[in-house]
Amino acid sequence: MNKKLTGAVLATAALAVASEAAATEWNVSVWGKRRAFTEHVEKLAELVSEKTGGEFTMNVSYGGLSKNRENLDGISIGAFEMAQFCAGYHRDKNRVITVLELPFLGVANLEEEVAVSKAVYGHPAAAEEMEQWNAKLLMTSPMPQYNLVGTGDPRDELAEFEGMRVRATGGLGKAFAAVGGVPTSVTATEAYQAMESGVVDTVAFAQHAHLSFGTINQADWWTANLNPGTVNCPVVVNIDAYEALSDVERAALDSSVDEALDHYLTNYGELLERWDSVLQEKGVQKVEIDDAVIAEFRAKAADPIRDAWIKDMEGQGLPGQELYDLVVKTLADHRSGS
Repeated sequence: MNKKLTGAVLATAALAVASEAAATEWNVSVWGKRRAFTEHVEKLAELVSEKTGGEFTMNVSYGGLSKNRENLDGISIGAFEMAQFCAGYHRDKNRVITVLELPFLGVANLEEEVAVSKAVYGHPAAAEEMEQWNAKLLMTSPMPQYNLVGTGDPRDELAEFEGMRVRATGGLGKAFAAVGGVPTSVTATEAYQAMESGVVDTVAFAQHAHLSFGTINQADWWTANLNPGTVNCPVVVNIDAYEALSDVERAALDSSVDEALDHYLTNYGELLERWDSVLQEKGVQKVEIDDAVIAEFRAKAADPIRDAWIKDMEGQGLPGQELYDLVVKTLADHRSGS
């Protein structure tokens, strides 16, 4: 090989090595399988890759990197760069965002859930608490109000919740406990087995999770309008990894968040539109709870749990009342268009 050709080959190889070294690859820890709950993560990965010409990529792993209850711990030690978790899995580690899991907040749709989550994630107390875990709140995973699936006769009276073993985490668990239920916080991936084996009588999930984790296949009935609240599941990034991004990569990531959430909302909306046909196909009875029963549930669960939460947070040096007021104001502002 002549010297000129050898030089050209070496130069090409050097450029390839440099290009490979410059590329950024993130590992992302989620769980279960790809579903409506993870579509914004998948879309974010797609957008970031497109905007950087493939120089910034994300490998989304469904359970291969960590257990769902350990994702925040994994972020804190840099085991991976991005992860999704739910506040109810470890309430002591993410106290601030549990305001979003209080029962009967009155959030009416996914757009409102995005609005209140953004407001709380943007509060200094939320950022400060997440910094303890070397985590930065990136975006929420908005879910509609949870409802129950169960076996046997429908439980459509409050007295029938007495002794009911229910898979419900966080504020939802407290709400059911307030009316005599017995909540258990088994993870989403364990819910089907818990229902199948009789460990729980009912499971509280959003629609996508009833489908993805198979609980709808065990169900005889589903409450269409109980709507006691939902859970909050952020996507976070490791602060060191975020700060190590180039300006171009960071801009690609930040600018893709709203686009990814818009995609999520569109996708989830399609699921909600076909939900009644899913129930019919699987032979699950749609149960409408009487307004008086819901009002009784709210009276026993909403105010007492909210007041106890605020007192508990204030006692720990966190702005509980301010955070709750922020949620209320954000909802009002969102509805007024301001």
